[in-house]
Formats: sequence, C-alpha cells, structure tokens
Amino acid sequence: MKSRISFALGFLALIAVGAVVLALPCCRADNMRGDWVTSLFTAFSAVCVTGLTVVDVGREFSVAGQVVLMTLVELGCLGLMTCGTFFLVAIGRRLSLVSEFSLMNAYGVRQIQGLRGLICWIVGSMLVIEGVFAVALYPHFGNWYEAVFYSIMSFCNAGFGLESDSLAKFPRSWPVVVMGVETILGGIGFLVIYNLCTFKFLHRISGARGRLSLHTRVVLRFTFYLLALTFIAFLAVEWNLSLKDMSLSDKAVVGFYQAVTPRTCGFCVIPTEALHPLTRLIYECLMFIGGAPGSAAAGMKVTTLAVIIYTATAMCRGETETVMDGRLIPTEIVRESLVILMAIVMFAVVVTGALFVTEAGRGISSDALFFEAVSAVTTTGLAVGDTTASLSTPGRFVIMVAMFIGRLGALTVVLMIGDRESKKHVRFPSEELVVG
Repeated sequence: MKSRISFALGFLALIAVGAVVLALPCCRADNMRGDWVTSLFTAFSAVCVTGLTVVDVGREFSVAGQVVLMTLVELGCLGLMTCGTFFLVAIGRRLSLVSEFSLMNAYGVRQIQGLRGLICWIVGSMLVIEGVFAVALYPHFGNWYEAVFYSIMSFCNAGFGLESDSLAKFPRSWPVVVMGVETILGGIGFLVIYNLCTFKFLHRISGARGRLSLHTRVVLRFTFYLLALTFIAFLAVEWNLSLKDMSLSDKAVVGFYQAVTPRTCGFCVIPTEALHPLTRLIYECLMFIGGAPGSAAAGMKVTTLAVIIYTATAMCRGETETVMDGRLIPTEIVRESLVILMAIVMFAVVVTGALFVTEAGRGISSDALFFEAVSAVTTTGLAVGDTTASLSTPGRFVIMVAMFIGRLGALTVVLMIGDRESKKHVRFPSEELVVG
C-alpha cells in the first residue's frame, strides 16, 4: 500500500516541478511568465504521456520549454519507480526488497535474479529505439531536433506535436509508417521487447529453447488482431468519405496509422472531427482497450481483453476454467481483469458526467465531451476539434484528474483505496442468485 501511495506522490511531485518550470519565462515563446493552469495542465498531460493540450506547443513554448516537455514525457513513460531504480543501480546502491517486488509486479518478472539488468536494459533499449527512429526520421525533417522530438513522442505514445494540426501536413508515405511502427513498439511494452530480444538464449539458463512467454504471445497476437480489424474497419467506413480523394497507397498508409494511434497515441493524420461518427465510436472502444502492461499506453490493456474474451468463451462452452495456449489462468487474474474493466468504465462515466456539469452551456457537444473523457482516462490524447482548448478551468481540472488516474491504472487506484487483506473466519452458506 505504501509503495503505491509513494508511486502516486512521486508522479504528483514530478508534475508540480514540471508545471513550475514550464511557467518560467525562458520556457515561453514570448518570454513572459506563463499561466499556471495552462502550465499545470501541460505538465499533467506530459507526465501522464497523454498529449492533450490547451495551447499550441510549437508556438507557445520556446525550445527550452519543448525540451522540458520531452523530459517530462520520457520520465512519465519510464515511470518514476523505474527511473529511480535505474539511477540507484547506476551508482551501485542496493535495491530494497520492497522496490524489487514492486518492479517485479510492474513488469511481470517472477524472479528477483536479473532484475537490475532488466531495469538497465529497459532504459537503454528505450534510448536506443528512440535514437534509431530519430535517424530514420531525419531525412524527412532535415534537422535533428524535430526528428528526436517526434521519435520521443511516438515511442512514448504522447502525441504532442509541433504543428497545430498534428500530422495532417505530413506526407502520406514512409515517415508516417515509421512513426506508426515506433508507436506500436511503445505500446507492446518493455517486457515483450525484452522477451523478443532474449528468448533465443533462454535455453542456456532454463532449458526452454526459444520459448516466448505467454504474456508476449498474447500481447503480440491481440495487438495484430486489433490492428488488422481496425485497419479494415477504418478503410470500410472512410473509403468514400475522408479518404475519398486519396490514392490507393495513401489510403493504405493513412489506414495503417489511423489503426495504430487510437489505442495508444494522440497523433492523427486525419482530424478526428472529420471522421464518421461510427469511426469515432470504434476509436472510443480502442481507447478503452489501450496497449500492453508495462508500456507507454494506458487503457484496460490487451491482456485484460484477452482474459475476458477467453473467460467468456469458456463459460459459453460450459467450462469452469480459463485456459490460454494450454496454460491455466489463475482465478485471481480473471477477477482482476473484471475489476479493471469495471473500474475504467466507471471512471469514464464519472469523468463524462463531471464534464457535462462543468461545461454546461459552453456549446460543446455531448459526443465531444464523452470522447474527451475517454481519451483522458485512457491517456490517448485524441480530441474532437478544439474541445480541450475550449474547456473551462474546472473542466480542465477534471481532465487532469482523469489523466492522472489513467496513468496510474484503474486497478492500482482501486487497490490503493481498498488494499486491505481481510481473512474471513466464518464461512457463509451459499445460495443461487438469478443474473442476466
């Protein structure tokens, strides 16, 4: 319980420091002290790797302010716990038992042995991936600053852009594909990347030659399924609408990127308000799903979706256990998955209701407010038009809280509120209850 509270307080401390720095004149393009609500909102969005913003980042912030923004995004992506551990390891400090078990839980590692190396590998691989993709993007931008900026935002799934219209002015060719691939890598999680890079050598330690973990297989499989289905659905709905005047190759590139971004990142090639309502509905469902555990993405996670689907399938077949790829899923994991689903839906409903109250009479449609609420809770960063910038001050605070809860994770918040292990010494009689 204490470790979870410390984790949340650490994020709040980073947000507070970031807000103070972003409000300094040196971080503003006009060299004037910035509005504290705007700076606080931007810091929340950066640390929570969301990408929602009430100002034009490219125009309102100086290069120094944009560098601060990138730093906050990087730290928010890695997580204060991982960053702190990395620096402790770097200076030779021994990890506490609490820190080791907290990190094991965050990244799904079941053995303490090699945890230090894993954390160092996580930080190193992140920097390497961002560097490689920055090199790949350099020919398009022609300068290293923009290449590094968009590489960081793509991998961290943050969605901050230097242009007011996101990626609408980008050529619908290889730069968009490169950023889409990097976004996918940021959304599958560090543990999956680690497993993919090391699984060939596991036989030297455990005798399991070339074995991918169940977690990796499920994440990759469901990520592919969601990308393929979204790609097909997007083209089917938008073919004669937003894609009408594009060539076949442009449609393929745009369809690919628009299938990637709604689950994880806030960039868009086609403005969200220009999409068909059915497409936005699909986006909302994808935002709820999100990426993989231990990744830059939030949402309920693809593994949670997999557990729920396999559990429902098992119930329809009359089976009492959830089995994936010949592996029994513990009942605790099934219960956690259901709690996560209910919690994130509840949070989205509460945030939407709060926005309905704070934004009453301001001319923002209910559809746009619901989309904004889902985007904030899932830290996706997509918005319908200028909805975010049009929010009132109370509405902006609602979105800040939603982004913070979304970044911590619905299950973490639930456990923080009710993390009390109670042992029942009395067994109650069972009785049937009619449901459905």
